[in-house]
This record gives sequence, structure tokens and C-alpha cells, in this order.
Amino acid sequence: MTIENKCAKHYHVKKGDLVEVISGSWKSNSGKIVAILKKKDRVVLEMEGLSDAAKARIGKRTVKKSAANPKGGLVDRSVSVHVSNVRKKS
Repeated sequence: MTIENKCAKHYHVKKGDLVEVISGSWKSNSGKIVAILKKKDRVVLEMEGLSDAAKARIGKRTVKKSAANPKGGLVDRSVSVHVSNVRKKS
């Protein structure tokens, strides 16, 4: 197997698709695919229309000071879901 074929996976969804989560802790929520993590078979979603309780479940991540974040602090984390747990929204 060559290096080129190592991560040559094809999925039923692609970046930019609107999808609905069909199982797991984010079931029945919908979102837009921001990135696909081929090595882990996961998709990163930008969730739409979340309630306050659901927003609290996303969690935070601590970041160091940088040019983009001069004060550092907490930022919202994206939702990562296994690719088999999403379907295209029609």
C-alpha cells in the first residue's frame, strides 16, 4: 500500500453539507460539516439552532495568548461526530 492510498476513504457526506445526527448524544440536531477527519472517521459540525442546555454541553477549551486571541481564555469547542452517525438533510 502506498502513502497516497493510506487515507483514500470516501464518505456519503462532504464538507459543506447540511446533515442531521441520527444517533449518539447529539441525536436529532442538525449542522453543517466544517471538516472531515479521515484518520478517525469523524466529521466536525457547526451546530445550528441549539438550545441553551445543548450549548452548555458543547464545552469549552482553554487557549494560550496569541495574535488571534490576545487575552487567551476559553473558547467554544466544535462538535465531532462519527461519520456513520450522520445523514444528509434533504
